[in-house]
Amino acid sequence: MAIPRRGLQDIRTLTGKVSKSKHPYMAYLRISHIEMEKARKNRESDKAKQLVADIAAQLAEIEGEKDELLQVVGERRATAPRPKPKPARSAGGFKIRY
Repeated sequence: MAIPRRGLQDIRTLTGKVSKSKHPYMAYLRISHIEMEKARKNRESDKAKQLVADIAAQLAEIEGEKDELLQVVGERRATAPRPKPKPARSAGGFKIRY
């Protein structure tokens, strides 16, 4: 009886039986990936905070300009005589005068 020949496929290995966390280089690679993601998110957060600060500054500038304009209008109203209110018209149609 002849013994069957064994090939490369018959060699047993531990491939796939060891989890990826057992390899230190895989853990360090994952840590570096996490740190890069953290740095990107921190940069994104800083940009968002700056954008919010810029918008708040623009809103404050708009409010300041609005206050100045309201003061100017208020001064003019105080010095100018108020126009007399027009009498209320009846609700029935309109008349054309020639």
